[in-house]
Amino acid sequence: MDPKSHQLTPAPNPGPSSPKPTPPSAWYSPGRLSPILTKLAHASAPFLSIFLVVHLSAPVVAGIAGSGVGSSVMLLGREYYQTRLGERYLLFLPFAVHVTSGVVKRVVLTPALESTPGQQKEQPTTHARPRPRPRPRPLTSLLSLTAYTSLLLFLPLHFFTHRLGPSSTHTTPELDLELPKLALHEFPVRSWALYAGLVGCVGVHWVEGAAVLVRGRGAGVDAGGAGANAGFHLRPRTKRLVLAALGIVAPVLAGVWRLSREDVWVMEALGERYREALRVVWVYRV
Repeated sequence: MDPKSHQLTPAPNPGPSSPKPTPPSAWYSPGRLSPILTKLAHASAPFLSIFLVVHLSAPVVAGIAGSGVGSSVMLLGREYYQTRLGERYLLFLPFAVHVTSGVVKRVVLTPALESTPGQQKEQPTTHARPRPRPRPRPLTSLLSLTAYTSLLLFLPLHFFTHRLGPSSTHTTPELDLELPKLALHEFPVRSWALYAGLVGCVGVHWVEGAAVLVRGRGAGVDAGGAGANAGFHLRPRTKRLVLAALGIVAPVLAGVWRLSREDVWVMEALGERYREALRVVWVYRV
């Protein structure tokens, strides 16, 4: 017997192993859920924008034509959103979707995205480059800062002052711009702080959010054409702040200023009920 036949032959050298295909992630994984939440937030934004246009028209008109015409515009606006179906499906539902999608994306998805191991730096040239993982927007950004300041401070106080307070004192049918006039006359510092803070946060958030929506639509991406100059998202942040200040904040606060300069025309009994409605809010009790 040939002794060489008993020698072990070396195993063939395998070639470079091909990367294992990654299994598709579940629909609730951070990588898939984050775009869904983003689309929900973007889809609900136009409903809130329409409400803001209707709601802020009253003080803007009051700044031009006085509180009487402004109150008429406010009553017309109620026909749009203060109905059983309109308020529920055109305001509260989009607002809940907008807030919930943003909060869930930050609170639930951010830790998962940050704890997910990153892709390897060296990738074969024959394979497509992996998509960058979504990153949460910093809390210090204007969009996030104005959103959470409005949500946690100014919006609850405004809702209690102009909705729950009058409802508790049965003054909702008689409610018009005389209520903010009375608040501005008797509690000027607190009322101005609440109105200016709310309008400022909402205006900046509105403009910054519009820039995000336009950026998502891909407008103004041609570097050398007219789109690059006219694209809203390519403007510096300073120009967006100027737009928010001159286009939203200034007209609304001009109406608030005119309301503060007019006399309060309200009967004594109704005025006392307005004061009771204001005292429902803790800001007007301290």
